[in-house]
Amino acid sequence: MNDVKITQTAKKRLFTLCAVIFWIALWQAAAMIVGKSLLLASPVEVVERLFTLIPEEIFLRSVLFTLGKIMFGFLLGTVTGTFFAVLAGKYVFFERLFSPLITAVKAVPVASFTILALIWISSADLSVLITFLIAVPVVYSNIFEGIRSFDPKLTIMADVFGIPPFRRFVGIYLSQIMPYFRSAVKLAVGLCWKSGVAAEVIGTPKGSIGEKLYNSKVYLETADLFAWTLVIIILSLITEKLILLIVDIAVKRIEKL
Repeated sequence: MNDVKITQTAKKRLFTLCAVIFWIALWQAAAMIVGKSLLLASPVEVVERLFTLIPEEIFLRSVLFTLGKIMFGFLLGTVTGTFFAVLAGKYVFFERLFSPLITAVKAVPVASFTILALIWISSADLSVLITFLIAVPVVYSNIFEGIRSFDPKLTIMADVFGIPPFRRFVGIYLSQIMPYFRSAVKLAVGLCWKSGVAAEVIGTPKGSIGEKLYNSKVYLETADLFAWTLVIIILSLITEKLILLIVDIAVKRIEKL
């Protein structure tokens, strides 16, 4: 059975790799047809430019600046969204109280939030607020849905057998809510990177990835634009995998207690 799972996983990874190679080849072909790096830089030019940027000190500073701001906003939003969802799941009053707020935050464009936020805070902290506002409704909606899907029969069974509160939390609540939480984290991380960098492009805080993207556009450095975009994609994927890994390890540790 394990061999079958390994084979299926290997096939999926191979298919994914082939798909990536296909789109890179298509990108290269399109760049060759256009024939102007100003309009469309080729994958080779982008990779070469990326390896030129990496050794520079400003590259690491920009990555750490944006990474720290976006992850801080994401963590704040995750904690707040989880707390709100637990309150709303337990008390109808809070569900009705939070509902208009969550709906409004989800509906308002990121650009509107960003421009308004620049009136209140400095551009250096802009991405923290924007990623916070993006993460809260995503986490809240998913976890609230998970809480609403609880099977009440399991709670009744726990009462009948006198299961201790901690074991009840781990065996019933945590096990049912984790799929929703993982889904929320996976979705929120990607959205936070998109919205956070977009906010930086508008606010252009000094030393951020968003500033580098803005400068690439101003000075028509297409290879730089693609290279920094590639960095954002890589950082988004790495942080997503790491956060999910940490969540899975934490859950396993709790289950062993």
